[in-house]
Amino acid sequence: MYRVAVCDDEEQHRELVKRTLIALSIKTNIEFEIELYHSGEQLTAHYEQDGAPFHILILDVEMGGMNGIMAARRIRELKHFDEQIIFLTSYPEYMVESFDVITFQYLIKPVAPDLLEEKITKLLHYFQAQEKKFMVIKSGYEEVVLRYDDIIAIEAAKSLTVKSKLHVITATQVYDSKGLIADYAAALKDSNFLHIHRSIIINLLHVKKFSGGSVLMSGGMEFPIGRSKIKEVKDFYTKFMIMKGHSYDSI
Repeated sequence: MYRVAVCDDEEQHRELVKRTLIALSIKTNIEFEIELYHSGEQLTAHYEQDGAPFHILILDVEMGGMNGIMAARRIRELKHFDEQIIFLTSYPEYMVESFDVITFQYLIKPVAPDLLEEKITKLLHYFQAQEKKFMVIKSGYEEVVLRYDDIIAIEAAKSLTVKSKLHVITATQVYDSKGLIADYAAALKDSNFLHIHRSIIINLLHVKKFSGGSVLMSGGMEFPIGRSKIKEVKDFYTKFMIMKGHSYDSI
């Protein structure tokens, strides 16, 4: 499932894009979670309040108040660089300005549904080419697409009713899923993840500090390190930080 934000101050244009996405979903069997915004201010407020990020932003350039380029610039200032942006506009002269915010596509209105569908399909192919950077998990009745870099940790959760329950933890949400920690550890071992405890995998990108037998992560979360794994974790993290060119806090 891909999260898509459609931001346009004209309702008919928002609905046109929404219908195009729904039609594409039916053709491809790819799910979209679509949220509609009537202003740049409304969309940027979502990000400023730490709302869940989107995979795709479809933005009108000409809007009263904060226009689409201003909204995109604000989202980039908030360190959201992975959202792929499609601009819709009636004026081609904004194209050069749009390059500053790293734009996937710039389309001139009125946009034919077939053309918009074609561009979104190309964007989905891009996501699929980057699949090693994404994880698809089943949470409840949904399939959720998560960026590796957004995952803080994966933790085996105790449950009397659900076998092999997992918590997949991100900065904005904890997803309930199912699976074996060992399987995830094997699949993620080459992607900055480290198995620090029999029931915990952490993302080294989110490590803030090691202290004794525990590790402090983004968002203030703290996890124990298995006693038999302390030396292995220290050695691995040291190599990781040397590769990244940073200093590190000792265990």
